[in-house]
Amino acid sequence: MIDNRAVVHPAAELADDVTVGPFSVIEEDVTIGPGTAIDSHVIVRSGSRIGRDNHIYSFASIGEDPQFAGYQGEPTRLEIGDTNVIREYVTLNRGSSSPRGTGVTKVGSNNFLMAYSHIAHDSVLGDHIIFANGASLAGHVEVGDYAILGGFTLIHQFCRVGRHSLTGIGTVCLQDVAPYLIVSGNPAKTYGINFRGLRRREFSEDAIAQLRKVYRQRFRPSNGNGVPGAEPEDAAQQKNCKEVDTLLQFLSQSERGVTR
Repeated sequence: MIDNRAVVHPAAELADDVTVGPFSVIEEDVTIGPGTAIDSHVIVRSGSRIGRDNHIYSFASIGEDPQFAGYQGEPTRLEIGDTNVIREYVTLNRGSSSPRGTGVTKVGSNNFLMAYSHIAHDSVLGDHIIFANGASLAGHVEVGDYAILGGFTLIHQFCRVGRHSLTGIGTVCLQDVAPYLIVSGNPAKTYGINFRGLRRREFSEDAIAQLRKVYRQRFRPSNGNGVPGAEPEDAAQQKNCKEVDTLLQFLSQSERGVTR
């Protein structure tokens, strides 16, 4: 049902059962999939693609222009998957036309974005991610599946946040956050493996033990030198533990350096 006080452009494509609350605005060149609910006072800008069964709460800003000084009004996109919860005052910007931009911001499925969180241009979110209140991404940030960002976490542009990682409240990340780790502080530092989260998601005790061992080798080595690089013991573990393989691959691909 579309409330008669909402403004929906005739060219917008809404599935038959989409609900739009009073005083919301849906611009042209917008598609919204079945089962999605748009509450009151939401704005969905042109270039937004929203999947099925999402719930967007009041005062969210969906698909606004990128906050990029060089943006000249070029057509860019925001793509949102399925079954996401987007709470009050969340801001999701479209992609940018910057030299390293892709022109699209992507949000996967089954994510929970709490009030006042912000996703900037060209960022990419996986699935099953939680952003607590006020967590914010600068442009070009990648966040892996099942990551949890604590309240008011800030992620610097071009950083990556690995899958199943966890940040503490008020964390400031100026470098990549490796998968499976806990980080906290300003600037962020690592505090070990996110073993409680991994156990909740039924990771094996062997995988957790292997990750802890690699963490001690790479992030808390006895010589104080945590420079990424293949080591013989790591290579042996890599063959037997896909989680270790994921962690080592992430470290080897880092461009900004990794939070330690």
